[in-house]
Amino acid sequence: MNPIDYLRISLIDRCNFQCVYCMPEGADLSYVLREFWLSHEEILTLLKGVFIPLGFTKFRLTGGEPLLRPGIVQLVDDIAHLPETTDLALTTNAFKLEKLAQPLYDAGLRRINISLDSLQPETFEAIVGKPAGANKDTSSNHVRWQQVWNGIQMAHQVGFDPLKLNVVVIPGVNDHEILDLAALTVDKNWHVRFIEFMPIGNDELFADKGWVDSETIRQQISNRWGLEESRIRGNGPADIFKIPGAKGTLGFISQMSECFCDRCNRMRLSADGWLRPCLLNEVGQLNLREALRGGDSIHSIRDRVGALVADKPDINFKMRESGTTGAYSRTMSQIGG
Repeated sequence: MNPIDYLRISLIDRCNFQCVYCMPEGADLSYVLREFWLSHEEILTLLKGVFIPLGFTKFRLTGGEPLLRPGIVQLVDDIAHLPETTDLALTTNAFKLEKLAQPLYDAGLRRINISLDSLQPETFEAIVGKPAGANKDTSSNHVRWQQVWNGIQMAHQVGFDPLKLNVVVIPGVNDHEILDLAALTVDKNWHVRFIEFMPIGNDELFADKGWVDSETIRQQISNRWGLEESRIRGNGPADIFKIPGAKGTLGFISQMSECFCDRCNRMRLSADGWLRPCLLNEVGQLNLREALRGGDSIHSIRDRVGALVADKPDINFKMRESGTTGAYSRTMSQIGG
């Protein structure tokens, strides 16, 4: 059994994009009221009193879009400077990153993952959805792509190294850009991660488009440049390769074609305080916000979380139909991916 030492913390379920694979147009977006978010102090209390004593030392801040969370820079500073923190990362769509990259870096953040599903403004717009009140003229939305690209450049400039770019590959939408996105790793120490499209958030799109398996993507890249395994290994489930001679790497997250439950080392904490042991199985969730605000002792909460950590090997996606069942009811934005 892998040590369970990595906690993904969703800070907010809201997002300034509405990506088709996460929050499709027409979806029922019932956002959590701010009063039900875990507060800054509650997050730190849980880290110091529950998760760190249980062996968690690696943390990732997610959303929704975490840069929409008020006080994000101070929270990063507080978590980064906990003595037990060995790794702190953040996942963002980079729309607000141009102004926040330097403050986040100064606060102690060193690793950042940015969602970038297209290098083409038109395709980017088709994936991230129109902003509220937008008309059919999408020319103004090219500004959004440019703002994201500026955020990526600023993150690179202030020193985030490596800088990771996450790409969800959707057949017929952005799969024609695989080689262009892979090429970003040649001259810069950027790590591009190709993620297989999952049936979460938009079952209809998944049923219509299907998904591209990682082996097909690897073969396409290999046919163009060649491909070799990388010595670099990350905290996550990606299989890491590189183009020969490239400065960066290519990762392949193959949750559809290659089950990696046996390698999973993470738990997920939602913005409203639900602790979830598996992305695709809702069995065993604990409401830590309710426990904290209900006056439960930190020792009692730690004991319950510890028991859930111990049960995690039997609460996973591949076991969902063999005694560990549970319906999927939350979108990716609500649980932080």
